Amino acid sequence: MLCLFAAGDGFAQNASSSPTASPSETVSPAVSSETLAHVQPPVEGYRFPNGQTLIYQVEWRVFNAGTASLRMEQAGQEQRVVMTADTSGSIAAVFHLRDRIESFVNPTDFCSLNLSKQTEEGFRRNSMTLQFDYTRHKSVLDQVNLKKHETRHEEHDIPDCVVDVVSSFYYVASQKLEPGATLLFPLNDGGKTQNVKIHVEKREKLKVPAGSFDTIRVYPEAEDGTLHKKGKAMVWFSDDARHIPVQMEAKSFLGTVSIKLLRIEQK
Repeated sequence: MLCLFAAGDGFAQNASSSPTASPSETVSPAVSSETLAHVQPPVEGYRFPNGQTLIYQVEWRVFNAGTASLRMEQAGQEQRVVMTADTSGSIAAVFHLRDRIESFVNPTDFCSLNLSKQTEEGFRRNSMTLQFDYTRHKSVLDQVNLKKHETRHEEHDIPDCVVDVVSSFYYVASQKLEPGATLLFPLNDGGKTQNVKIHVEKREKLKVPAGSFDTIRVYPEAEDGTLHKKGKAMVWFSDDARHIPVQMEAKSFLGTVSIKLLRIEQK
């Protein structure tokens, strides 16, 4: 669920959210067996929003920075999630960004299966694939810097099940959200697995370009790693069975990035 904040940071700075390409390497930090973080299956009765595309307006400080979208659909026995982000207007003239991230998830237990990422950010062009090999308990990352023709290979330890950054807030949407509750789950973006804690805070009425919504606000918090350094983030889900992410905000030293639901498309 932190994927759009990673994309939002791209609107605000001339830096790629992907790791810098470097020669092939293998890294295997230990994952604590004592952690309480785990991935839970969707609550009974939850329905995947197949065929639904969420279109967002992205604002950085006082600027209209561009658009982002999220789509979920059934792909055989799996669920596919696609995220895109594009700059527009005056921001695009200063900093070009076009990202596309695709994730595949096991619908039964919500374990991420693989992820691919194509990024154009400023002068950077990167292509990345990430496989989750649960038989070996490894994440396998392969990245190509398309400008410099450099490659990177990494392997990291993972637990029995992890969530990726693209499907993560669909995962949160599939859980029961009541004020005062917390969710703790392992998240992997190709590096060391991080434990992310979701604090379900309170109910609020919210107005965005797509309309007015009764929402429930959550605060995601990463224990360490790159997501831990991105500043404070907030997400407002619709307070109904759908749990549509209506608005997201990320605050850091670069300013506030606001991502607001513009419209919902169903095909």
